[in-house]
Amino acid sequence: MTARYEPRHSKVHDWAAVRLLVVAVLFALAGLTLWARAFQVQILMGEELAARAKRQHMAAESVSGPRGRIFDRQGRVLAKSVQCSSVFARPMEVQDPARTARELGRVLGVSARDIETRLAARRPFVWLARQVADRDAAAVSALALPGVGTMQEFKRLYPSGHLAGQLLGFTGLDGVGLEGLERALEDTLAGRSDKTVVQRDASGRRLLDGDEPSRASVRGGDVRLTIDADIQAMAEQAVGSAVTAYNAKAGMGLVVHVPSGDILAWAIHPFFNPNIYSSYRPDAWRNRIALDALEPGSTFKPFVLAAALQEGIVRPDSVYFCENGRFTMPGAVIRDTHDYADLPVTHILRYSSNIGMAKIGLEMGARTMHGYLSRLGFGQRTGLPLAGEAKGILRNPGAWQRVDLANVAFGQGVAVTALQMGQAYLCLARGGVTGSLRLLATDEPPHARAERVFSPEVAGQILSMMRDVVQADGTGTRARIEGMTVAGKTGTAQKASPTGGYGNDHVGSFAALLPGENPEFLVLVIVDEPHPQHYGGVVAAPAVREIALQSLAYMGRLPEPAVQVRSAFAEGGLTDEDVRRLVDAIGAGIDSPAVALQAGEAVPNVVGMSLRRAVELLAGGGAVPEVRGSGLVVRRQSPDPGKPWPGTGNRCVLWLDATADRS
Repeated sequence: MTARYEPRHSKVHDWAAVRLLVVAVLFALAGLTLWARAFQVQILMGEELAARAKRQHMAAESVSGPRGRIFDRQGRVLAKSVQCSSVFARPMEVQDPARTARELGRVLGVSARDIETRLAARRPFVWLARQVADRDAAAVSALALPGVGTMQEFKRLYPSGHLAGQLLGFTGLDGVGLEGLERALEDTLAGRSDKTVVQRDASGRRLLDGDEPSRASVRGGDVRLTIDADIQAMAEQAVGSAVTAYNAKAGMGLVVHVPSGDILAWAIHPFFNPNIYSSYRPDAWRNRIALDALEPGSTFKPFVLAAALQEGIVRPDSVYFCENGRFTMPGAVIRDTHDYADLPVTHILRYSSNIGMAKIGLEMGARTMHGYLSRLGFGQRTGLPLAGEAKGILRNPGAWQRVDLANVAFGQGVAVTALQMGQAYLCLARGGVTGSLRLLATDEPPHARAERVFSPEVAGQILSMMRDVVQADGTGTRARIEGMTVAGKTGTAQKASPTGGYGNDHVGSFAALLPGENPEFLVLVIVDEPHPQHYGGVVAAPAVREIALQSLAYMGRLPEPAVQVRSAFAEGGLTDEDVRRLVDAIGAGIDSPAVALQAGEAVPNVVGMSLRRAVELLAGGGAVPEVRGSGLVVRRQSPDPGKPWPGTGNRCVLWLDATADRS
């Protein structure tokens, strides 16, 4: 019987097949799972996941540009923005708040407790220090503190310090204008924001993108002012000196180019440096020229008198009895500084008689006077780009009593800003035609909104009277400039008391037009609460003269020395040799023809001059005269004209003639 052979490993082969089958099934299941997941991810969840990826790698950022620059009329920068760094934190990413606060406090020089308090706020972002120095920002970056970083911002810088500080104003830490032109021109100056999409890598670092907006495309608009930085500095110095010399509360100065209406200087004292605005009290920010409405006093008289002349109510030679200095009417007693009797209209303005102006105002009537004052711009804003400009106070004429009418005629009972006064004097300077003041060089010229208020004849008559205020024996002699006629008007107004009525504080002011015949420049200075002196001719007129002299010299417009001498001694009968000698003296460093005359040892002819002018000339040469007789006009003098100046022990005598006072 033959034995049958069977392989011993047949069972092994059976298990191998099973294992292969199991593996194949597992791979099939895995493949199906992957395909299912792929189907889910790409088909069912594709859009959602694509959006997530885009959010992680692509981000929209807002890019803000710097504010526009502010220039003066010559293109000099008055305000600009510079890049700086600010320190921030993401509190939820800070690992050790106490240590972080200590390190930052040491570097930034701030309270560690304050920083720790900010880090304790469970917010995604907090500022720790704004606009720090580059050195401090670099030190913060070197610390490499988790959750702390630096960010680039723009800081506003005013290169000229306090120059035109109240006019320019300032911006806050976020670059938004808060005061002055920075606030009024916010829409123009503010940097624009633009959103751009940037790509980041897996670590969150930003990748450069060529489509990023340029800084120029988001920069704010530039502004060019009519202000001249040099004339502005001269005006600020003169106004500051007047405020200091007379212990005043504040001072204001305005310089205007008459043909264009351009404001060349806008000076306010006390000064204000917008670079460090937080170190000042809010009162120092105040743009007084546009915001302070004060009673103008006698600088208001030329406008009322011009209205009376235009209406034919008075003529230049009309005579008014000025009540010997005291005029009683129902509800008021009006006083003059001197006991004037009969005064012609020309002298009423020259000597600034309140009583004479009150009588003229009473004849004119409330509605007529109010109409002219309104057309000159009083009681209205000027329209310049200024935040919060005051309208002043010019009440409805229907509410005026007779005493109100009399008071307004000499500058009481009405409140005006320095800006309104400048605009009104611009009308007189331009021959009776109104004109708009300009502060922005891009504004339309003033003649575009011109209106004739006074005839050229009336404007000329007022200018003639204003010249007498300065050039004759009026109240503004301290504003004289050798070789150039100056037309001007002084003002001294009592300030209202908080308890009612008028107190002991005053406002002294002076307005000047140069040259006096065909004005090209207007200079206005107001000194608030000066003491012990408070008259405008004393506290403000010298400041106007100083501003005018420096500005004219800067522009090359001062008269030649020979013209100065002949103008100063027009009535002295000087020969050509006298003029040559005095010009040489001025060239040697003597800045006054009167003093130069003393250097040349020649006495001027003062016969026929007013007493005030004669004393001024002689005193300027070093000889204080003895006055004999009564009156205001010199009839005779000793020594005679052309004689040597009196030596020690000799006298200089002037005899007066009362009969010549009314000439």
